[in-house]
Amino acid sequence: MIKIIQGDITTLAVDAIVNAANQVMLGGGGVDGAIHYAAGDELYEACLKVPEVRPGVRCPTGEARITPGFKLPAKFVIHTVGPVYRDGQHGEPEKLAACYRNSLTLAAENGCQSIAFPCISTGIYGYPKEEAAQIAVREVHAFLSNSEPQIGRAVAPRPPQEDGLASSRPPEMEVIFCCFSERDANVYRSLIA
Repeated sequence: MIKIIQGDITTLAVDAIVNAANQVMLGGGGVDGAIHYAAGDELYEACLKVPEVRPGVRCPTGEARITPGFKLPAKFVIHTVGPVYRDGQHGEPEKLAACYRNSLTLAAENGCQSIAFPCISTGIYGYPKEEAAQIAVREVHAFLSNSEPQIGRAVAPRPPQEDGLASSRPPEMEVIFCCFSERDANVYRSLIA
């Protein structure tokens, strides 16, 4: 199920909220700063403990990491780093799509049945809002379609312990696109309708 709301992602009582983070994961501007502020100093400390994959990079572009939500109503914060938009010809669409896929997979692996996304990369990273929303909606639809049980499968389903996806993906997940502005929310609504 997909919902679109206009509001403050830090107030949502969901299993996970997604943070449009930077690669160092120690806070920044926009939604990143708001999430760090609302979660409290414990979030900063938890992010410091995430190992760097190379100097100054805890989460490369397109990947995702998870921490507790601390003072947030959400149980978890899933940090993902969207691409800086140049011209759409430098892998930006693929990297943005990976943000959604990796965040949803991480949420499912941690038993989340509800997740809220901000508009990743559309702030200071400059991704055109309409293009970013199309990628977001496409990736969420694809994930939700794959997580539903398939009827009439030719092979008998394997027990969850043998099928890596069976134990990590809930049969249903509520996905919320939490937009800061009503204009952004309307872009998503036009794609869902």
